[in-house]
Formats: sequence, structure tokens, C-alpha cells
Amino acid sequence: MNFTNLYKKAINLECLTIDEGLLLYENAPSEELIYIGNKLRQIHNPGNIVTWQIDRNVNITNACISQCKFCNFYKKPNDENVYITSIEEYKVKIEELFKLGGEQLLLQGGLHPKLKLDFYTNLFRELKSLYPNIKLHALGPPEIVHLARLEKKSFKKILGSLVKSGLDSLPGAGAEILCGRVRKSISPAKANTQQWLDVMREAHNLNMVTSATMMFGHIETKKERIEHLVALRKVQSEKPETSPGFLAFIPWPFQDKNTFLQKEFGINNEVSSEEYIRTIAISRIMLSNIKNIQASWLTVGKDIAQICLHAGANDFGSIMIEENVVSSAGAGYKFDAKGIQNAILETGFTPQLRNQKYEFLEYNLK
Repeated sequence: MNFTNLYKKAINLECLTIDEGLLLYENAPSEELIYIGNKLRQIHNPGNIVTWQIDRNVNITNACISQCKFCNFYKKPNDENVYITSIEEYKVKIEELFKLGGEQLLLQGGLHPKLKLDFYTNLFRELKSLYPNIKLHALGPPEIVHLARLEKKSFKKILGSLVKSGLDSLPGAGAEILCGRVRKSISPAKANTQQWLDVMREAHNLNMVTSATMMFGHIETKKERIEHLVALRKVQSEKPETSPGFLAFIPWPFQDKNTFLQKEFGINNEVSSEEYIRTIAISRIMLSNIKNIQASWLTVGKDIAQICLHAGANDFGSIMIEENVVSSAGAGYKFDAKGIQNAILETGFTPQLRNQKYEFLEYNLK
């Protein structure tokens, strides 16, 4: 089977259709996908630099009504083990982050039924008052949809209030697979596909920096993965010209350990190393208008993530000083700043510290 015309189309940054993408994903030789992915990576990000970041993932609360079948982290709102992170706890975590050379908090948590918009705006304002230089990469489309329901306000108004109170950027959390069939099964109470995409449209209209994700390897088909990529590409194509839009895409395989999907339905993560690398390459091929693609070392490990740097990925993500959600389902890899830089160097690339806007920073350990 000859894929030359599709490769030419990809190299010219033309948009492949769902059927064309699926044809490559299912049939193209891995070495060819890797080659095209790497060629496109050089078009979007010429040179030898691989970026990385220092941030800390802090969970605002573990109470959640979303009922996601892949999550071991959440607790029911009335559970005795429910917590809400206190300001004193934030102070300790932020001071440690600064000492390690970081400047960003990734703030996420459950969909708490009693935490309304004013809780988050007050929290963001207080954190910014205490630490004016802290960057808040916080919440995600599911939380925005949840707050819009609680407040009976539009996504635009919710986002506008959060930005005014100190929100710097919006993670692409909670995307899983952007397909109604899949979401109804694995996350029935969370934002649906249209809502997730519409939140991001509003964020882009507000000139917010955002990212996009995909959690795959559970009940979705390969075609639904491609549909997910095409949906992201479409939203990116609609953003105002001055808006940064999706600055990065991060795919990772479902972590199955002791999840409801595994225990009740026997669904295991069977994404092979080769399939993950192919997914990085096909993501680069399909996402012709998203500049940065991140390899998820946290879920696939150092060795596979390193190969991905030659298959389309140009970013190695964060050292993730603290991470509780996917780790609770089996993701156990760890990096410090020295380790992540060495991992990049081992692949023949030059490590470069960045912020969420993909602006280059000097690495100064305090």
C-alpha cells in the first residue's frame, strides 16, 4: 500500500480527513510514520531543542460527583476522607516549588457540588496576593461546565471571572476521548464532547493559553481517536488570529490499576510501546495547526518517551513535583530537573526550560 500522497499532504500542512488519518494509523509502517512525524516536528519547531517545565500539580479537592470509571482519586462529597487544600498547605507547596526553580501551579480537583465560583475566584486572588509571581494553570473544561451549571452562567462569564481573579491558562484536562459514545460510558456526569470543545472556543476568544489532551487505550476505537484529533484541529482553526489557542497536545495511555473499568469490566491498558509512538506520530500528522506535542514520560516511561522525541514530539513535559491522579492508577515514573535534562540530552537534543506560553526560561535552582 502506497501512502506517498498522504505523506505529501501532511508535509504541506494540509488537513488529512478522518478516513485518511485512520488509514495511516492502522496500516502505515511505523518507520514511515516516525519519519513523517519527525519531519513535521522540524517544520513546526526547527532545530535541536526539546522543552521541559517545572511545575507542581496540587489538587484543590478530592470530592467529585463526576463518577469517572477510570479514576481512583475521587471521593464522594460526603466521604470521611474528603479534603479541601488549605491556604497554609498551599504556602508550603509553593515555597517548595520556588526552591526547586518552578513558577507554576497546576491546580485541579474534583467537581465539588458546594464549591462555587466565588470559592475559586477568592482562592486565585489570595494566592496571587501572597505570591504575585506564581502562574496558575488551573481547572479545565469539566470544571468550567460544572461552575456554569452551579451559577447558571455562560462559559464566557465563568472564564472571564476566573481570569480577572488570576487564572493564567487553562489545561486541556478531562478530554479523555471526545466522542459521545465513549464519554457516556466512562464519565457520564462530566462535560460532554460539545461542552468541552465550546469551553475551549470561549477560552480562545478570551485570548487564553490552553492545551489539549487525549487519554486513550480503554473502550475507544482507533477511529474515535482520530475523530478526537480532528475535533481539536477544528477548534484550533476557529480561534482568533491573535489568540494562542492550543499551544500543546498531550496524549497518554489509560492507567488501569484497580480502576472501576478494570475491576468491573476487565478493561486493561493494552497500548504497546509501538502503539504509543505511532500515536505521537499520527497526532503530529493530524494536528497540522498545533505547534507542540508532548511525550508523556509519566505514563510510558523514559525510554519510550525518548523515542517519541524522534517521532514528532518536541516537549518532555514537567518534572511534576506532585501528581496524585494518574499515579493512583499505576503511573509510577519519576523525574527531577537533572534527570529530565539528562534524558533529553541522551536523545541528542538540547533541553530548554519553558513556561506555559512556551517562552524559554533560564534554569536557576534556588
